[in-house]
Amino acid sequence: MKQMTSYNRVAGYLNKIFDLLNEEYFESTLARPTITIQSTPRAYGHFSLSSDTWVSTIGNSHEINIGAGTLARPIENIVATLLHEMCHYYNFVNGIQDCSRGNTYHNKHFREAAEARDLHVERSDKYGWSHTEPTEELLDFVINNQLTDILINRNEANFYGGVFGGKGSDGSEGTQIPKKTSSSRKYICPCCGLSVRATKIVRIKCIDCDEEMVEC
Repeated sequence: MKQMTSYNRVAGYLNKIFDLLNEEYFESTLARPTITIQSTPRAYGHFSLSSDTWVSTIGNSHEINIGAGTLARPIENIVATLLHEMCHYYNFVNGIQDCSRGNTYHNKHFREAAEARDLHVERSDKYGWSHTEPTEELLDFVINNQLTDILINRNEANFYGGVFGGKGSDGSEGTQIPKKTSSSRKYICPCCGLSVRATKIVRIKCIDCDEEMVEC
């Protein structure tokens, strides 16, 4: 397989992964949405509820976005993010409300859909059952389909401080884009993606999420 170092190639790759997940976990019942790669502050991805988010002469579609600044993670985490959003998509088309509080709090219906499709789900007070990561079964799916890491990533530091996190991933790091040397350290809340910088090693907590922030 060619290396994933081109934006256009990555876009096609994500569509391929969608089709594989659709066949494996949804019996190919989900119409392919428009899959985008855009900045998604404080989230690894999103699903649009509107069926005409994208409009064309051959039909309208929902949107699933993968955060452009989050592509440098292991491929199993990218797959888990896409599968997370596909669970939202599946629930939506089947009339199952899986979120509340402005579509941020993930309820038990989302947990049930995610756990039935090889995602490990954990709960936070602020976002509900929103923390998803790949299970061993999903790792097997990645290996069996010979999916490889994406080797291109958008440097978001120039736009909104590199903030990302929250739903759809465990916050682990994968193939890294070279970083500028800095005397400061960045800490990120694994729940909401809030980031702060410190000039020395510290232990710090996000008050909103009651989560210890991790150095990245």
